[in-house]
Amino acid sequence: MATQQSICANWSANSTGCKKFGNYTCKGCYLVVYCGSDCQKSHWASHKIDCKSSLGNETWRPQWNLENRNPPFLFEMRNLVPSFHGNKSLWGNIPAIDVLQLGSNEGGDYEKRLNLLFAASGDLRNVVKTIAQMPGSYNKPMDVVINDSDFDVVARNAIILLIALVADNIDEAADCMIHVWYSALIRKSDLDMLQQKVLPLVESICEKIKDKNSSSLLGKTWRFGQRSLRLVLPKASWDRLLAFLNIPKGLTAEQASRVRMAITLDESKKDNLDLHLIFQTPSRRIAKHRFRQDGLLLPFGASRHEFQEPNPTLFQVPDVWPMPDCADPLQGWSLKDVEDTPSGPATADIYGKLFNHIRSMLRAFLLRLSDMQVSFRLFCEKFSLLPMHLECGSFNRIEVSNMADNLHAGMHTTAYRMGPLLQAPHVNPHATLITLFREAIRETMTMQDRIMDMYTYRPETKLIREYFSYIGAYAAGYNPDAAPLSDPKAIKWTYAQANVANYDPIFDRFMNNFRFSQVEQLFGVTMKRKNTVIEKWPFKMKLQYGQPGALEELIQLTDEVVLAKERYVEWRRF
Repeated sequence: MATQQSICANWSANSTGCKKFGNYTCKGCYLVVYCGSDCQKSHWASHKIDCKSSLGNETWRPQWNLENRNPPFLFEMRNLVPSFHGNKSLWGNIPAIDVLQLGSNEGGDYEKRLNLLFAASGDLRNVVKTIAQMPGSYNKPMDVVINDSDFDVVARNAIILLIALVADNIDEAADCMIHVWYSALIRKSDLDMLQQKVLPLVESICEKIKDKNSSSLLGKTWRFGQRSLRLVLPKASWDRLLAFLNIPKGLTAEQASRVRMAITLDESKKDNLDLHLIFQTPSRRIAKHRFRQDGLLLPFGASRHEFQEPNPTLFQVPDVWPMPDCADPLQGWSLKDVEDTPSGPATADIYGKLFNHIRSMLRAFLLRLSDMQVSFRLFCEKFSLLPMHLECGSFNRIEVSNMADNLHAGMHTTAYRMGPLLQAPHVNPHATLITLFREAIRETMTMQDRIMDMYTYRPETKLIREYFSYIGAYAAGYNPDAAPLSDPKAIKWTYAQANVANYDPIFDRFMNNFRFSQVEQLFGVTMKRKNTVIEKWPFKMKLQYGQPGALEELIQLTDEVVLAKERYVEWRRF
């Protein structure tokens, strides 16, 4: 899929800047592109603020280290993974997956209807990726059920899907979907799409049901040729949905930006931000800070002057930004796939790469929708009550996010609720229930496990030594074992250790502790010996010490948040 070519970064707010494509980059940061040296010189007065930022220095250190103190997260957070309890999760925080992998399961020539259930969907990233990557040979009807218990999530998912279904132009739809999904401010053209094409659809329903009881459960199906979207909500929620299409009265772009930055650049959370930045290259630190500042998912040098409207799907209350300070669109997509996406000469522009990656994914999604018979059904229901609305034995795939974690429904409840909805083996031997365990290793690891992991010699230990040489940890006689926990290099060592550790014995203990063997006897679903949709440990090291690229893989994995402990388990009807 083609990547959108970047416009020269020498733009101005009054639209008098250069409109040519950029073919050269700033050699100081590799974040912006220019059409030539004249524009680069003209833009330097503006660009040097970013290019010469202290974040771009190789010697940059976090504030807690400069002040020789222990950051609060060492005591507040388990395993150095930031906690966002009590905040909205409107963007995915684990990379998107294709829940079908049709070619390697049912086969690209599958001749039956496909039914997919995203039972605790979060945002649309898994839906988009699954449909975008479907083989072109599949031409049968598809039913996609998307549910989340958070109304804000469901409202945004419905709006983004309606944009996909009502827009006339694929490129315009993709760009509008990106910004409604991820940008704090949107363009007038995006707001026009919401208010001229989506809002009337919702208003007509609200008018028809205005005399219904506020607790009445009401559904509406919109049809667009071969495609349809059905939304089932209580009457009161239909009324709330209108607010997601209108900017709060009196809220300006400047006010919205101040409200957001009060969260994303909160000085009391600076240590959490610096924790993320210690793993980044200098240019990526600058890029991340830019996103914290303006909240626009765009290439670094792209013009911002059109983004003058607060995103109404994010700003429901004039003085509230709904997400945590560390929420980042990068968390919802494969970092490797993003880094492999071209961004022209601006090779360090990670958000430019992310923009191009998501845009390509959305274009593929929209193109696939254009030639398929697809019906979407959206619910805002509790996980345990969702089966009441669905037909038993009807789904090829059921994806439940991390609802099987003990912090949520747990595996036994998940199997009890979701198992009967899965197609039986005689109907489809490839039908799969996909469960993600994010907390199992953290819950089960003992202090003895941690000590053994630190001091047991394995071939990977040599790889960690290479990593430490890469980050300069052995310079001047540095001893990681003697370093204080607050030392950035010691924190990097902890992350690197986690990425090469063997968690299989610990997960086996977790399964034994919570009697996974009973699931088959009690609920009629059995664990698949070999995963066929998503790897068991998709974020662990693939290469071994001594193999070409192993160090580079470890450097990439030891970026931001340790995901190596995330375990997928697949189940089938028994």
